[in-house]
Amino acid sequence: MHFVIMGCGRVGSTLAQRIEANGHSVAVIDQNPDAFRRLPPDFSGHKVTGVGFDRETLAQAGIDDTYGFAAVSDGDNSNVLAARVARETYGVEHVVARIYDPHRAEVYQRLGIPTVATVRWTADQVLRRMLPLGATDEYRDPSGSVRLAEVDYHRGWLGLSVRRIEATTGARVAFLTRYAEGTIAGPDTLLQENDVLHVLMHADDAPRVERLLTHAPGPEEED
Repeated sequence: MHFVIMGCGRVGSTLAQRIEANGHSVAVIDQNPDAFRRLPPDFSGHKVTGVGFDRETLAQAGIDDTYGFAAVSDGDNSNVLAARVARETYGVEHVVARIYDPHRAEVYQRLGIPTVATVRWTADQVLRRMLPLGATDEYRDPSGSVRLAEVDYHRGWLGLSVRRIEATTGARVAFLTRYAEGTIAGPDTLLQENDVLHVLMHADDAPRVERLLTHAPGPEEED
C-alpha cells in the first residue's frame, strides 16, 4: 500500500520510516528540503518539496493511489486543509491530522477529520488510523487474560446500540471516545460516526471480537 506524509519533522520522519519498515511505499512532503535530512540515508521513499495541499505536489507524491494520508506539519490550519483535500478531493479514506489546539481538534473531529492532539500524540495513534482494521491494546491485566483494546469497526455498526454490540460479541464496551473526550456509554448509547470504541474482553476472545466488529453485522444484529 502507498502512504503520503505531510511534514518531515520528528513525527513525520518516524512515521515514514515505520511505514517503510512494514513493507509499504511512502512519500514525504515538506516545504523545506533540509527537513528530509531527518530521514535515514537508506530511506527509499519519495521526497517531495512543496505544500501538502497543492494539487501538483500531491500528484508528485502519488495521492491518486494513496491508502493513508497523515498531515503532521507544525501548522494546524495547513494540516486540516491538507487532510480535507486528501479526503474530499482525492477520496483518501484513511486520513489523520495533527492538531496542537485540542479545542480546534474537537471542531475538526465533527467535520469528519480524525485528529490527534499533541498532548496525546504518538506515531502509533497515527498509524492505527491509517492501517487496515484491527485492535490495539491499551491495557492488559498482570495475568494477560483480560484486555482493554481500541477496536476498529465496520461502518455497518454505526447507529447500533452498545447493548447490541455487547450481545453480539460477548465483550463489554468500556467507553467511547467521542469528539476527543471519553464517554461512559450506557446500553442504549448508539455508535456514532467517528466514535472510537474501547472494548474490555478476555484475551482468548479477542480474535473473534475483532473479526465480528470489523465486518458488517448480519441481519440478526441489525436494529
